[in-house]
Amino acid sequence: MNLEDVDTITVLGAGTMGHGIAEVAALAGYDVRLRDIEEELVQDGYDQIEWSLNKLAENERITAEAAESALANVTAHVDLAEAVDDADVVVEAIVENMDIKQEVYTELDEVAPERTIFASNTSSLSITELSEVTDRPEQFCGMHFFNPPVRMDLVEVIYGDHTSDETIDLVEDLAEDIGKEPVRVRKDSPGFIVNRVLVPLMNEACWMVETDLATIEEIDATGSYGVGLPMGPFELGDMVGNDVTYHVLEYMHEVLGDPYEPAPFLVETVEAGKHGQKTGEGFYEYEDGPGAEYSPDAGRDDVADRLLAGVANEVGKLLENDVAPVEEIDRAVKLGGRWPDGPAKLADDRGLGDLVELLEDLHEETGAARYEVSEGLREAAEAGGFYGGAGEGDGEGDEAAMDFSAIRVEYPGENVGQIVLDRPQQLNTVSPEMIEEFETALDVFEDDDEVRAVLITGAGDRAFCAGADAVSMAGSAEPLEAVELMRDGQAAWGRLEELPMPVVAGIDGYALGGGMELATCADMRVASERSSFGQPEHDLGIMPGWGGTQRLKHLVGESRAKEIIFTCDHYDAETMYDFGFVNRVVDNEDFFDEALGLAEDLAAGPPIAQKFTKRAMLAGRDDTEAGLEMEAHSMGHLIGTEDFFEGVAKFRSDEDPEFEGK
Repeated sequence: MNLEDVDTITVLGAGTMGHGIAEVAALAGYDVRLRDIEEELVQDGYDQIEWSLNKLAENERITAEAAESALANVTAHVDLAEAVDDADVVVEAIVENMDIKQEVYTELDEVAPERTIFASNTSSLSITELSEVTDRPEQFCGMHFFNPPVRMDLVEVIYGDHTSDETIDLVEDLAEDIGKEPVRVRKDSPGFIVNRVLVPLMNEACWMVETDLATIEEIDATGSYGVGLPMGPFELGDMVGNDVTYHVLEYMHEVLGDPYEPAPFLVETVEAGKHGQKTGEGFYEYEDGPGAEYSPDAGRDDVADRLLAGVANEVGKLLENDVAPVEEIDRAVKLGGRWPDGPAKLADDRGLGDLVELLEDLHEETGAARYEVSEGLREAAEAGGFYGGAGEGDGEGDEAAMDFSAIRVEYPGENVGQIVLDRPQQLNTVSPEMIEEFETALDVFEDDDEVRAVLITGAGDRAFCAGADAVSMAGSAEPLEAVELMRDGQAAWGRLEELPMPVVAGIDGYALGGGMELATCADMRVASERSSFGQPEHDLGIMPGWGGTQRLKHLVGESRAKEIIFTCDHYDAETMYDFGFVNRVVDNEDFFDEALGLAEDLAAGPPIAQKFTKRAMLAGRDDTEAGLEMEAHSMGHLIGTEDFFEGVAKFRSDEDPEFEGK
């Protein structure tokens, strides 16, 4: 069976994950059967889908027509045979219990068509064991979505021992077709990739508290501000559910042994009913307290080393067991854990040799199995890093263009170079690494004679760029460090004004703070209807620091610029078009084609004339006489170029001139 043969998808389980999976499949146009064991449960799941679709339409993520069509694709069922009578793929998302899942699959195998593919949304249980209660283990795989499925991009597609390549290929294609990013897990191993990294990390945090090495605040501050994770391990545990973490860890301990023994502190927390946000209390108090609060100043380098040592060891184990290659491990954790960098990259940056030495010392000191260094980590340390000392990338093509992790460099159209701000799980917020990579990408384009226009976009459809990464900012709270960070951003964004070629900012979603300042430096701005703009810095007690106080006024006038900055309001795309900030507002669905089309049109223009025009306009921004002088000298140069004669020759014909920059 191929993807084109898939029309009907049955989702077993109408809970949080089940109805979320059903929703994304319905949005992609599939006929979706949502099934649970009681009418009330399946109806509640259906109602949740309806509510979510309406919210997406209300927030202009989809049209009202798309919401209505998606809901019409979903039918609710209680009878299992009825729910799967014509199913091409069944995605199971029921309770995370091996015995219950196996009972369901035994019954399912009897009533589902022979062609039907079975895919389990389990977060850690053995795909092989689940498949072996059926008569079709080769048609059985894992399809692990992340919560909430509507927003999270990652899907881990997991082999069991008997899974055929054809089944994996089909399920990967299906994941892509419903708008997700699949990562192939090549071996059935507890925790797969993301949970194999995150769950031991949270367990190690609990061990550190158990042994009085550090406090919850120190560990969370270190994880968030020191390592740069979206949140500290304890805050993450409370969000995921400490009971969920414990049950995954318990299964890993059962299968993989002593290195995954749950810390007593975690066990006590779960047994006390402190499961996190959902119960009002976990490691932090949410009903009667402020929730997760920790100061950047509480972080400690020794805690960061210990956290990263454990993370590096898990990456090493995944590699030595051929679960996934290092690039896919990093991609999975960035997507599923919303990490700004992958665990292997973070460990490489910290220094694998030092992390190995730390683990050896801890193992000798405590005898704890979790500190025993994996062969995969040792081999990587001897090779100079998980990436062999060369950073991320596959080594193909331009080396500078392949080492990026916070951006992507692409070539989507004729003579157009594209920078994609590539931190979608962080709304493409700006980190120091992104600034550095952004400038490197501009160097690549300037050195490439084939690139005549630059297009800048954000990954995903939620944000062009939602401003500075608050974690990075907090980590640069010292005045001199903050000044340096501001200067770096000013210089990087300012390069767009000085670039000898036209620059188009393609804005889809949020363009806030530093992201709006970046867009301000482009020559033209194309925005989708759903885009939102603003300079919210005053709400944080700071001010625009990457050129916003100087450049915005040249586009919208000083009075309007002050209104935008002082009010901290958000403005829609049509309003920013009226202000003169946005050049074009386009339909959401046509956004990229319109932005790329404009960039391609500009790339076909006369390169030398465009370069001199930008220089003259920039020089005359605050000094008209200087701009006029540069304009005159530039014309003197242009009048003798081959481009000028090409333009004259084609002026009275129906042909477009073909400028070569000569």
